[in-house]
Amino acid sequence: MHPRIPQQAGRDQGVRRDDNDVPLGAELAAVVAGARRRAVRDRDRHIDTAHLLHSLLESDPGVRAVFEAAQVARLLGYLVQRSIGYGLRWQTAVEESGALPGAGPAEGCSPLAALALTRTEERAGRHGRTARGVDLLAALVADPEARAVQVLEHAGIDARELSARLAREPSGDGASSSR
Repeated sequence: MHPRIPQQAGRDQGVRRDDNDVPLGAELAAVVAGARRRAVRDRDRHIDTAHLLHSLLESDPGVRAVFEAAQVARLLGYLVQRSIGYGLRWQTAVEESGALPGAGPAEGCSPLAALALTRTEERAGRHGRTARGVDLLAALVADPEARAVQVLEHAGIDARELSARLAREPSGDGASSSR
């Protein structure tokens, strides 16, 4: 029997989204692997943007620095509740948005999560550097229909303001100082 969410490529190879795409770096490949493990544990059909947000918050100090400490605690608390069956649950539907054109789906990812991974690489490329967690965070909050946005708003964080702040500070350096 095949696993519901396909296995990740080796860490040294990064994560491939499709045959014509470049792999994510090892740092973000680890984030995607964490999101994949969480999706399997939660018995979700796809890795969604909330899984990616959860994995980012757990593993990336640069992403945590974007938020105030109390916001990180609220977000992680809510995400843990979601993963054990409390709060918003989305197991029965695939995360997608009519507001944005679809990207070729990443292996085991919802259409919005796949689009976020594509946008992560595009954002980093525009700034002439490898992708970082803050690039993925910016991509996750780009669509108001993303589950990651719903999680942020449920935790009392204005996703539009966060998206605008990340757009002003594309490097992610000093993002927390502009709150």
